[in-house]
This record gives sequence, structure tokens and C-alpha cells, in this order.
Amino acid sequence: MFSSVNIVNDKRSEAVHPLIRIVAKLISYLFHPLFIPLYVGLFLIYEARLFNDRTDWQKKIILIQFFVYYTFFPLMTTLLSKALGFVDSVYLKTQKDRILPYIVCEIFYFWAWYVFKNIHFPKEVVLFSLGVFLACSLGLILNSFFKISMHTISLGLVCTFFLLAGLLSTTSYGFYISIAVLIGGTTATARLIDSNHTEKEIYAGFLVGAIAELIAYLFV
Repeated sequence: MFSSVNIVNDKRSEAVHPLIRIVAKLISYLFHPLFIPLYVGLFLIYEARLFNDRTDWQKKIILIQFFVYYTFFPLMTTLLSKALGFVDSVYLKTQKDRILPYIVCEIFYFWAWYVFKNIHFPKEVVLFSLGVFLACSLGLILNSFFKISMHTISLGLVCTFFLLAGLLSTTSYGFYISIAVLIGGTTATARLIDSNHTEKEIYAGFLVGAIAELIAYLFV
């Protein structure tokens, strides 16, 4: 079964112009799950202005927190796992390679949500951080059955987050929702071109991200 899927994906990749494959790869890196929460943090701090009561230095500290919890720790986990031989590739190309990073990231993501909730950050931040933790948990469970796309999990979560944030805020989120959906669709297309994911794995990722954020909304 896996060999037949790989053959289909190889044929799909060969049918695409090399320049398009390069663009798809760049998009995959630009909107990697490691960076998506950091982008959301930048938006919440400087565009949504949820922390206008804080000094510029305090805002930078909050952004550093986002970077440490959602980018630095997961990246270091993956690099250390590769160095110690727990994973075969830092690109986490197999389901087996993804197990340890999923588990360790769950710890970081739970801690981020716990900290943000208990220092009384705006509920949009708490909603997003809880959604990230739940999405990671669901991703770990489903990883036992198929290699669900991490990219589209993160983007499904973000698209749903912007929809829900619009309900929580008096500010219009229509423009931001449109941008999120555009990025989500573009990245999903890039993953179909640049990875060995099937359409099922891509679409399932969006669904899982959306479900995780909806569950978070019920609690927040």
C-alpha cells in the first residue's frame, strides 16, 4: 500500500514544473508548523494590540515566550532526537519519527497554555494556546493510523482561531480570516506538490486543527 502511494506521489511530483516545486518548498518552509504560532503571536501583540497596556519591552518578552515555547523548544527537541538517533531525519518523514517530537511538544504546549492562562493573558491567547495543545494531542493519536499533515493541522487551527477570535472581539476579523484561508489553501497545495502526503492526510490535518480549536473554544 505504502509503495503504491509513493508511486502516485512521485508521478504527481514529476508532472510539476521544477520551478513550481521550488516555490512549493519555500512555502512549506515559510509556513512550517514551527513558525505559525510565532506569526500568530506577532499578530496578537502588534496587529490585534491585545497588550496595549504593556510597555514595548514587555511586549518583546511576550513574543520571546511564544518563540521559546512554540519554535525553539520543538526545534531543539527534533535536532536532539536526530543527534541521539531517535529519529531518522529532522524532516520527520515517517510516522515513527514523529512519535517522540509529538510527545515532547505536548509537554511544551501544555505548559504554554497553563502559563498564559494563569498569568491572565487575553482570552484570545489562551484560546489559541489550548488549541495548539489539543491539536498536538489529536495529531499524536492519529499518527498511529496514518501520517497526518502537521502543516495543515496548524493551519486548520489558525483559520478556525481567527473565526472564533472574531466572535470574541469587537474588531472585524474578516480581512484576517481571508488571509488565513488563503495561506492555508496555498500551503496545502504546496504540501501536495512538495511532500509524499496524500490528499486524505492533507484534508484530515485541516479537520483536526479545526476540531481542536473548537474544543478549546468550549473550555475558554
